[in-house]
Amino acid sequence: MPKYILSLDQGTTSSRAILFDKEQNIIAVEQKEFTQLYPKEGWVEHDPMEIYSSQYTVMMQLMVRNNIRPGDIAAIGVTNQRETTILWDKKTGQPIYNAIVWQCRRSSSIVDSLKNQGLEEYIKKTTGLVPDAYFSGTKIKWILDQVEGARERAKKGEILFGTVDTWLIWKLSDGAAHVTDYTNASRTMIFDIHKLDWDDRLLEALDIPRSMLPEVMPSSAVYAAAAIQGEKIPVAASAGDQQAALFGQCCFEKGQAKCTYGTGCFLLMNSGNKAPESKNGLLTTIAAGPSNNIQYALEGSVFTGGSVIQWLRDEMRFITESADSEYYAGKAADTGGVYLVPAFTGLGAPYWDMHARGCIVGITRGTKRYHIIRAAQESIAYQVTDLLRAMEKDSCLSMAELRADGGASRDKFLMQFQADMCGVNIVRPVVRETTALGAACLAGLAVGFWKDLGEIKKSWKQDVLFKPGMDPSRREKLISGWHRAVERSRYWTLDE
Repeated sequence: MPKYILSLDQGTTSSRAILFDKEQNIIAVEQKEFTQLYPKEGWVEHDPMEIYSSQYTVMMQLMVRNNIRPGDIAAIGVTNQRETTILWDKKTGQPIYNAIVWQCRRSSSIVDSLKNQGLEEYIKKTTGLVPDAYFSGTKIKWILDQVEGARERAKKGEILFGTVDTWLIWKLSDGAAHVTDYTNASRTMIFDIHKLDWDDRLLEALDIPRSMLPEVMPSSAVYAAAAIQGEKIPVAASAGDQQAALFGQCCFEKGQAKCTYGTGCFLLMNSGNKAPESKNGLLTTIAAGPSNNIQYALEGSVFTGGSVIQWLRDEMRFITESADSEYYAGKAADTGGVYLVPAFTGLGAPYWDMHARGCIVGITRGTKRYHIIRAAQESIAYQVTDLLRAMEKDSCLSMAELRADGGASRDKFLMQFQADMCGVNIVRPVVRETTALGAACLAGLAVGFWKDLGEIKKSWKQDVLFKPGMDPSRREKLISGWHRAVERSRYWTLDE
C-alpha cells in the first residue's frame, strides 16, 4: 500500500524532491542547485537539460538514501518556476535554445510592439495579465525569431513549447505526454483564462504556431506515468509554484491570501469562481484546485525578493551567509534614512516598469554596512505592502491575516517588519514548504490518497504569529519615504 506522495519542486535556483506522508509531514528532502546564466545585461537563462538532470538526481537520491521503493509512492506532483520558456525538438528531445527565465527582460521590445498594436487592453481582459517581458509569450516569439528555421519547424509540429512543468513531465514520461495545467498556461500571456483555451488573436500577433503548444489540463489529474526503477508512478499534479503554495496554505476560501518569500515575492488572494479585473496593477490568474473546481486569484509579483539578500552576499560581499542578514539588520535601530530599491530586472506589480533599475538613496558619511543590509531587508516588506494595499483596493476586502511561506519567512526580523508595515497579522505555518505541499496535496487528491479538501485542511498548523506593533504614523512616514525612493528608480533605461 503506497505510504507517500513525492513532490518535485523545480525552482529558479535549485531543484528539490520532498516526500510527504498521509499527515503531510515531511519525511525526506533532497536539493541541488543549478547554474544561473547571464549572457547579457538583463538576460537570464538556464540549461534545460541541467534543470531536468538536477531534478531527476534529487528524486533518485531521495529514494535511495531513504530506502523508498516506487511502490511506496502513490503519486508524483510537479510544481515549478513559472513563465520560464523552453523550446525543444520533438524527435530528439534536445532544446533548441537555453530556457529563458521569467526574470529575463530581453523581449521588452516585443512587448512594446504589442502595446503599439493596441493590444494592451485585450491582453488584460483575455489573459488577466499586463503586457510584460515577464511572461512566456514574448519569450517564445524571441526564440522563434532568433533560431534559424525554428518557426517553420514549429509549424510542422517538430518543435514543442513548454513551461518547466511541461518539460519535466515530457521527460519523465519519455515523451508520451506534452501537457501543462491551467495555472501555468495562465502565465503565458497567450491563454484565455475565461474560455480555458489558447487565444488565436494573440498567437497570430506573436506568430506562434498553435501546433507547438501543450494540451491544457486541470492541476489535479493523472497526466502520465513516470518509469522509476522499472515501475510506473502516476504523475498526478502540475501547478505553478505560487498557485501550488496558495493551495498548500489551505487558502481555499475567497479572501484568504498568502505570500511566498523566495527569489521573488508573490502575494496571491483566492478570489473565488469569478475572474476579477484589477484596477490597481495586479494580475488575474487561475488558482490550483481539484479538477472540477476552477477558481481564480488576484496576484501581485515582486521580481526581486530574497534575491536581494543573495546580491548582498555574492556580489557586494556584505554577508557570508544569507541568514546573517537577520543578525545585521537587528544591529541597527533603523536604516539611518537609507532606502534600497532592488529593481534589478525592473519593477513588477503594482508598477510594471520594465525600465526601472535598482538604486540606493539616503546615504550619508555615517551610513554603515548594516544600514544597507537592513534597508535590503526592509525593501522586501515594502514591496509586499504595496501589493497588499493594491489587493485590498481591488477586492474591497480588509485583510485580517496574511499567511507567509518560502525560505525568507524564517527571518523573524523580516516577518515582524512585514506585520508592522502591512498592519495585519502574519501567520507562518509549521510546514513552510507549502509550494511542494500544495503539489503533493493536488496529486494525492487525484489518486485518492486524500479524499477531500477537508481532510487536507485538518493537517495545516500554525507555527508563529507576528502581530503589528508599530505606531501607524511612523508606518506611513516610512512607506512615504519608500515611495519617494521608488520614483527615483523608475524609467531609468527608457531612453537608452
